[in-house]
Amino acid sequence: MIRRVGAGLLVVVLALWLALVEVFWLPLRVFGVLVPLSVAAAVGGNLLLVGLAARLTGSRAAAVLPALVWLVVAVGGSIRRPEGDLLVTGRGGLGVVSLAFLLAGVVAASFAVGRVLAAPRDGVSPARAGSGSGGAR
Repeated sequence: MIRRVGAGLLVVVLALWLALVEVFWLPLRVFGVLVPLSVAAAVGGNLLLVGLAARLTGSRAAAVLPALVWLVVAVGGSIRRPEGDLLVTGRGGLGVVSLAFLLAGVVAASFAVGRVLAAPRDGVSPARAGSGSGGAR
């Protein structure tokens, strides 16, 4: 029990750290060229961390937490603070990368959560309908 809670907490902290790094990588430029590394990291991180949380904790509810943490950080970065700071912007090339980051990250998180939630529980396969012969009667 303690091991599963610790593993779940570790995956959530890793998701928080990765989401923060991804948001700060949005304006990454190499030799003046905008590099959308945060988009790839958001897709890969969301796909891997949701599955990892499900595997380590054995809980479907805990598997959703990395996706929720990512969503809170990503949306939080797109809200202007009282000081005027804004991390996820919407203008020019950076705006395109920011929108791709939000869209691809949400789609990857949704896919990963759906895959975990649709998986059979405890290795029990879903009941088959029909005779199994393939013909309709």
